[in-house]
Amino acid sequence: MVTAVDTGSPTGSRSVGLLTQIIRFVVVGVLAAAVDYGSYQALVAMGAWVHLAKAISFILGTTTAYLINRRWTFNATGGTAPVAKFMLLYTTTFFVNVGVNALMLHLLGDFRWHLTVAWVIAQGTATLINFVMLRTVVFRD
Repeated sequence: MVTAVDTGSPTGSRSVGLLTQIIRFVVVGVLAAAVDYGSYQALVAMGAWVHLAKAISFILGTTTAYLINRRWTFNATGGTAPVAKFMLLYTTTFFVNVGVNALMLHLLGDFRWHLTVAWVIAQGTATLINFVMLRTVVFRD
């Protein structure tokens, strides 16, 4: 048996409430963060320059987040405008993320968990910026 859902929208998309978006964003963020952090640690363990490892891991995590957030968290469909806005936003947050990570590595000094602490601070800063901008600019209804 097939059931239809009237979304009330001529395009067939449905609006998702703020609380639902926040919950979904967190779930996706955990997955994307695992991709980012896991690849970051793997690249550093393989001897990659720490800042290059952070740049690559950010791109991998960001791509994961975009692909899932676009459809599931924000219910965005088609068009190149969201992709262009996304690229502009994530180019900006790329530099914020990598810059904050480098700054924290410098300020924290060398101790057992310095890579992880710097990563968490950089990730948290970029995540806050990303949610606000994704919701209000990139994927707004």
